[in-house]
Amino acid sequence: MSAPHWIQPHPQGIYVAPADCWVDPSAAVERALVTHGHADHARGGHGETLATPETLAIMDLRYNTRAGAVPVAYGETLRLAGGVDATYLPAGHVLGSAQILLEHAGERVVITGDYKRRPDPTCAPFELAPCDIFITEATFGLPVFTHPPIGEEIAKLLGTLAANPEACVLVGAYALGKAQRVIAELRAAGHHDPIYLHGAMERMCRLYEELGVPLGELRLVADHTKDEMRGAIIVCPPSALNDRWSRRLPDPITAMASGWMRVRQRARQRNVELPLVISDHADWHELTQTVLEVNPRETWITHGREEALLRWHELHQRKARALALVGYEDEDD
Repeated sequence: MSAPHWIQPHPQGIYVAPADCWVDPSAAVERALVTHGHADHARGGHGETLATPETLAIMDLRYNTRAGAVPVAYGETLRLAGGVDATYLPAGHVLGSAQILLEHAGERVVITGDYKRRPDPTCAPFELAPCDIFITEATFGLPVFTHPPIGEEIAKLLGTLAANPEACVLVGAYALGKAQRVIAELRAAGHHDPIYLHGAMERMCRLYEELGVPLGELRLVADHTKDEMRGAIIVCPPSALNDRWSRRLPDPITAMASGWMRVRQRARQRNVELPLVISDHADWHELTQTVLEVNPRETWITHGREEALLRWHELHQRKARALALVGYEDEDD
């Protein structure tokens, strides 16, 4: 059986022809199926936006997209135009993230968006969905990328804090998903002291709490003195790690939570003293293991390190192709 003609990759997204809709389009369209709220997958201006309630809340906060919002619960199947059924399944990436299972003419296509397989206290775990076409990311699609257990990285963070009680540890973390995950993992590890936030992090953290993710006591840096923040963890956007803003902090030890911290050069470029390899994407083993478990007839690779994953498919006698989509970024993972 050849690739389905009703799913059409375009540079600006994936077009579902019978339903006249797009998945994660990079430009405004009449009807968009959105996997999650990161800016390289979600945007405003669509006529209708079909996404999980949590993703819609995140998009409304970031892009003011309440008009045309159509909530889809995990496990719920919508009948779209042209006889296409769409079911949203957890992707395990960030709060509200979903894979989209499309069924038409006896074929099953799963579009993962971004995903991870590790447990995360801030979002629902990834669900396997066997299919004919599996459309996967490959952000960390190189064998060198093997993410360590997050407990080890959190222990490094807490150990550094304990060894420097007169300083603070300043953690750069992406504002949607990564910051909240780091905070939740710190709480799970028994760190219940106040955690301080850069002002740019507050609204998303508060939204997570409104959506049922407890984060403990959070304080704004702007409301407290330097001495009050000694011996504390402070979370900020990666762009603020070496910004003038950080000068108000007590002897900050700079850390960054990202899968890219596996690459020492990236840590050095950002002047990161404490690299924390914490990723919200699947690593190489999880990418390849997921393909084996889903066992699709064909894999389509949307963005990331496509070449290595294509080669892996070739060596395992599996059919695969890379899609030339634009606008997808590595972010700060």
